Amino acid sequence: MRVVLQRVSEASVMIDGKVKSSIEKGFLILVGIEAEDTQEDIEWLCRKIINMRIFGNEDDKMNLSLKDIDGEALIISQFTLHASTKKGNRPSFINAAKPDLAIPLYEAFIKEFEKQFEKEVGTGEFGADMKVNLLNDGPVTIIIDSKNRD
Repeated sequence: MRVVLQRVSEASVMIDGKVKSSIEKGFLILVGIEAEDTQEDIEWLCRKIINMRIFGNEDDKMNLSLKDIDGEALIISQFTLHASTKKGNRPSFINAAKPDLAIPLYEAFIKEFEKQFEKEVGTGEFGADMKVNLLNDGPVTIIIDSKNRD
């Protein structure tokens, strides 16, 4: 499972011209799921993200977590995070999990994140054509892959 974590001042997602979810200061989390991903990947990633200290403290040092700042989170599914660009100019998405596996894992990710975060999060809609708007703060963007834990 791979995520792109963006520290934002605000973010929102629109589907069919209507805002589905919006947040203020916190994280926009783009989630890419592979067929091999498990509940263990989900739990590890959620814990890692929630405790990631990339918000500024009183000395403007990145030392505070999402919980420390009472921030918000917006979680969006994005299969293109597993694009392979080795051959040619058209990406292959063969490593991305098919919807029958990815949808339950995406929903489990949201539930686990809310459980660990102890707060409801905003979401997109799996498979929908979404328009994501964000104001990246910093900018701070971090890529985390659950297969690279060691």
